Amino acid sequence: MRTKPSDTKLIGLFLDMLAAEQGAGPNTLDAYRRDLADFSEFLGRAGHNFADAETQTLRDYLAHLDARGFKSTSVARRLSAMRHLYRFLLNERIRTDDPAAILSGPKRGRGLPKVLSIADVDRMLRRAKELSEAQDASPSKRMRSLRLYCLLEVLYATGLRVSELVALPRSAAKRDARMIVVRGKGNKERLVPLNEASRQAMADYLAATEAAKGDKKNSLAASKWLFPSFGESGHLTRQHFARDLKELAVASGLQARLVSPHVLRHAFASHLLHNGADLRIVQTLLGHTDISTTQIYTHVVEERLKSLVRDLHPLAEK
Repeated sequence: MRTKPSDTKLIGLFLDMLAAEQGAGPNTLDAYRRDLADFSEFLGRAGHNFADAETQTLRDYLAHLDARGFKSTSVARRLSAMRHLYRFLLNERIRTDDPAAILSGPKRGRGLPKVLSIADVDRMLRRAKELSEAQDASPSKRMRSLRLYCLLEVLYATGLRVSELVALPRSAAKRDARMIVVRGKGNKERLVPLNEASRQAMADYLAATEAAKGDKKNSLAASKWLFPSFGESGHLTRQHFARDLKELAVASGLQARLVSPHVLRHAFASHLLHNGADLRIVQTLLGHTDISTTQIYTHVVEERLKSLVRDLHPLAEK
């Protein structure tokens, strides 16, 4: 009788399939790995594994997540990982049944995304620019300020995912570039336009890195990344940028908990729609495969339509 593969082995095979057949990126694979490792640990404590767990054991795990205080969105994500895994095991004939098929997820309402006002974003941009132009700052501090200002201008101009932003190539900073090619989820490429402010911010930051290069052949200025680092990835991490952004928020008089790279991506989309952009255009710019993902912003369109009717309809109350 053939021995069943271990959970660790099955997770590896499953992730290989996601990468090869569905083009899943590193962040997606890491999320699946963490979720399934936690599920495997729970099964192990109960004396089970992926190959022999039954539906009731899966239900017990979901209840366990709820008892640990997981939000409904997090529980739903874990359930999605389990469903994908067991479909894979069924297709590979490691199992003859799918214990996750009849599971129902937690009921959840889709909340509206947190959005900064245009005035709030302007305050952050102004403060970031002031810091980048400070004459009394040390060279290293000025470089960090230039980098943060560049990151902020590009993020608000393009609505990139933070993983896409920090991994921009150095070639994206060409002064005459009107568009940049972004490699997003599933390794798919899309064109994203740049505005004048973001192009200038990139040019200034790039010029500063070139000026600081000196004679160091292994300088970060020689990196292929626009935002390089000495870390394993070779470029600035998402976590580092998020920390810098929260510090800037506080310096701008905003609450740090209200600001993150993803909140600025939401601001980009909401502000475009508020000013009349088409939902399909915003979908393309954000890199959403499905329009339903972009429809979380329809509340902005609805408010704009109400405003137009209120202000322009001939029979509207004055």
